[in-house]
Amino acid sequence: MRPEAIGAMTPFLTEHPGNPSGGHAASRAAKTALEDARETVAALCGCRPAEVVFTSGGSEGDNLAIKGAARSARDRDRSLDGIVTTGIEHKAVLGACGALERDGFRVSRVPGRADGVVDADALLAAVDERTAVVSVMLVNNETGACQPVSEIASRVRQVAPRAVVHTDAVQAPQWLDLTAATAGVALVAISGHKFGGPKGVGALVVRDGVALQPLVDGGGHEWGLRAGTQNVAGIVALATALRSTHEQRDAEIARIRGLRDTLEGGLAAQIAGFSTNGAPEHRVAGLLHCAFEGIEAETLLVALDQEGIMAASGSACSSGAIDPSHVLLAMGMPRERALSSVRFSLGYASTPADVEAALSTVPEVVAKLRAR
Repeated sequence: MRPEAIGAMTPFLTEHPGNPSGGHAASRAAKTALEDARETVAALCGCRPAEVVFTSGGSEGDNLAIKGAARSARDRDRSLDGIVTTGIEHKAVLGACGALERDGFRVSRVPGRADGVVDADALLAAVDERTAVVSVMLVNNETGACQPVSEIASRVRQVAPRAVVHTDAVQAPQWLDLTAATAGVALVAISGHKFGGPKGVGALVVRDGVALQPLVDGGGHEWGLRAGTQNVAGIVALATALRSTHEQRDAEIARIRGLRDTLEGGLAAQIAGFSTNGAPEHRVAGLLHCAFEGIEAETLLVALDQEGIMAASGSACSSGAIDPSHVLLAMGMPRERALSSVRFSLGYASTPADVEAALSTVPEVVAKLRAR
């Protein structure tokens, strides 16, 4: 977490215990903090405060958006039974779409291209007048590839004006201005832990006029879309981290891109059979997704972990899985290459020392594994 987010959060864990739905002084203090945070998130997401719904994170936001919009649309008009998404989405999106498919919705999953970007023309070809929801992530959580979400939203409005467009923007705030990148998008999900906030708190932008069926019913919290006492401490920290991320974004992108390029260049120079996945021109600064020829990713990750280097294959939700990444397979990557692919992630807390440690360790580990 960012130190300033911890500082903003701490008083609401220690000094201000009030429930923001109450009427006494402690509750009013919590309510004020909650709504101040909502205003901050709204300003940085390009929406009104009344369009911000606080959640437990990206997975809940994605599920509320996709299931909520689809079921609300079908309740209004039984002909609205279509869901269009991509094969490179986070499993929260694919899982929500799968649940709707079992509930009778038609679900189309458009594959990605080899460069990591979804083909907008192919996606639009799957949209028809019966489509209720279109879901395309803004930045891929594995490859870091940016998707043309705003362009897709504009084109969807022309083809299917009754459809709503959702984006999983969880990986985006550190790299993109959300106001510009999600222009015209009806539903936008973010999660605090991706930009220096706490785990277990997120937000969903629900543009005015978009009807959702809630996942959790109860006391009418969050405009009736998410019942339950709000996590005030987490929400305050999320808003603080989002503001810091926005203010420091340009400088941090330049710094982190330099670290990523140093890491990539060093690995390429020292390791035969090293290559990157996806097209470099589409990726954000903080992700290096690469393949090590002849090395099983899971074996490499265990060996690196023993040396203090923490990397991943697939998404964090799939940690420990032996199956290849569904994202890479949806990009048309051969299974063998997908099984040898690893993701190195860099962020605001990354330092040159981290990169130096990786460059001194990864080549040695790869050499040892190949010598077996």
